[in-house]
Amino acid sequence: MSDKVIMFTDNETQEEVAFEVIEETKVNNISYLLVAEVIDEEETGDALILKDMSNPEDAEASYEIVSDDIELQSIAKIFDELLGDDTEIE
Repeated sequence: MSDKVIMFTDNETQEEVAFEVIEETKVNNISYLLVAEVIDEEETGDALILKDMSNPEDAEASYEIVSDDIELQSIAKIFDELLGDDTEIE
């Protein structure tokens, strides 16, 4: 597991969920994170691509899951290239 872990609060259940940041990139001045849910110290869950929706003046970043298929495919391709041959993002 990497050293960079971020915490999110589920708005419905108020439960905190930990995500390991696998990679970061910026496209058209928008930040994206490739994250995986932390299950335990040795295991991570499914990967997600998150888009930074916050304004520059916001004290904390606000992320949402990328759901647009075209945007998801293009950002996934960038992360795939950044991670190299060891990882395939579907």
